[in-house]
Amino acid sequence: MVSLANVVINAISISSLYAIIAIGFTLIFGVGGVLNFSHGALITIGAEASWLISGGSSPLELGLNPAVGLIGGMITAALVSGALYLGVVRFVEDEPVTLLILTFIIGFFIQHACRVFLTGTGNFSVDLIVGGSTNLGGIGVQNISVFIFVLSMLLVVLTGVFVSRTKTGKAILAVSMSDKGAAVVGIDARKINLVTWLLAGAFAGIAGVLLTMKNTGTWTMGTQPLILAFSIVILGGLGSIKGSVVGAYIIGFTETITTQYIDSSLQGFSALVLLIVFLLVKPEGLFGREAAE
Repeated sequence: MVSLANVVINAISISSLYAIIAIGFTLIFGVGGVLNFSHGALITIGAEASWLISGGSSPLELGLNPAVGLIGGMITAALVSGALYLGVVRFVEDEPVTLLILTFIIGFFIQHACRVFLTGTGNFSVDLIVGGSTNLGGIGVQNISVFIFVLSMLLVVLTGVFVSRTKTGKAILAVSMSDKGAAVVGIDARKINLVTWLLAGAFAGIAGVLLTMKNTGTWTMGTQPLILAFSIVILGGLGSIKGSVVGAYIIGFTETITTQYIDSSLQGFSALVLLIVFLLVKPEGLFGREAAE
């Protein structure tokens, strides 16, 4: 039987990763009111870009440092996300149903394009950005798990500071409250939406690379994180960054405990159960619909 301390450490590690996944998803909803169902595909894009840059088995055979792969995956996913906004979203952003369907179709297309032109149906991997393990109170913890936790907390803090302290961040907050009101004070809502899509894509790219480092990557790897992100933001409150972080840890701990002590085949099941419960009991989520906090 795995010790409780190991279970808690595993839960913290996976919850930190879930938080990175969910923040990008909720940023777009908080500002534009869009449930971006291509978010999972952006996770795949980030992972595959990292593999091309730093994966030893990639067709480019660049074999660069995994840190370069992480940055490359982040930038690639951000650029694809920005292109998606400029090429598609901005033309139909006032038609939520059409936009939801389009992001779903585009995400499906991107993932299958990765399968056809890059990795096929097999797995791919990249080297760990930090290897080995650290002894914490007599428990061996993988350094990659520590890295994910530290990076996740850093990104959460930086996002909070960016939104609350910078001019662009405050503009994001204003647009999330009312794009017409923001326009009255001279804020270009479309420019702010583009910035938000770039940020969300960057978060997705980082998450994809870290998922691949912790496990392995596949062309379908973005599907389950998309479902988890949707569950997390519903639980935390659509549009709330604080809610996304709290929701990520609730679902991460619940899923880890469920798979460890009940049945490992139930991975993902607990998230769906929590989603159903909150939709029935508290549909606005823990923190309601906020733009950012």
